[in-house]
Amino acid sequence: MKAGDIVIAEFEGWIQDSNELFDTTSEALAKEKEIFNDKMTYGAQPLIVGKGRIFPGLDESILKAEVGKEYEIVIPPEKAAGPRDAKLVELHPMREFLKQEIEPRVGLEVTVKNKPAIITAVTAGRVRVDFNNRLAGRTLKYKYKIIEKPSKPTEVAKLLLRMAYGTADGFDIEHSGKNYNIKLSDTCKYDQRWMLAKYRYVSDLREIAGAETISFVEEYAKPEKKEEGKEEKVSKEKEEEPKTEKAPEELTDEDRKSA
Repeated sequence: MKAGDIVIAEFEGWIQDSNELFDTTSEALAKEKEIFNDKMTYGAQPLIVGKGRIFPGLDESILKAEVGKEYEIVIPPEKAAGPRDAKLVELHPMREFLKQEIEPRVGLEVTVKNKPAIITAVTAGRVRVDFNNRLAGRTLKYKYKIIEKPSKPTEVAKLLLRMAYGTADGFDIEHSGKNYNIKLSDTCKYDQRWMLAKYRYVSDLREIAGAETISFVEEYAKPEKKEEGKEEKVSKEKEEEPKTEKAPEELTDEDRKSA
């Protein structure tokens, strides 16, 4: 493996000391450990390695990994989510949450000052929130297996699209040298999320796939006009067709059973 490669991997992420599962590509395991999220897509996932997209400890391990082999590694905090920062723990008045119709409770994920946080304590009139990554300061354990390392430009382009937008369904990608021509899906043309995803996708195509020219094609086909009265005339003709019945001697055994 080298920096910038895309791999498709199955993995499990555990907190070492509590043996708590926090991430997995297995839907069955997610349900078993009660972390299933119906908004997530399960199954082997594409990962970009060597570019700081995943935890450094996992990155280093995958760069040395072989396709098809299973690995289990332990990652210290400094190579995972980093150490905890006490300055990222704050106290806020209870009324701030009540104004937003939020009933504070320990473990609740909230947004404070436009930043995600977790409530870690609720006392009389005050709420303690932690802006640290919930994995900060924790030693992690990963089990993973590289299923595939795609190398064809169109395959890589589709995986990058899936990572940027969540799906590549309905898109048609053509490749010639360092030029990419992408025909958009009907769905994304009216999706506001696509506008943001498109810029991420272009950036990744340039950095990971080495693209120089990227063209997006939006196609709007004119709907065909139906000939008025034609369908109605055909249906009426069908209704007016005389129904014929078989004479008794023409009835088959199957007809008699259904009669």
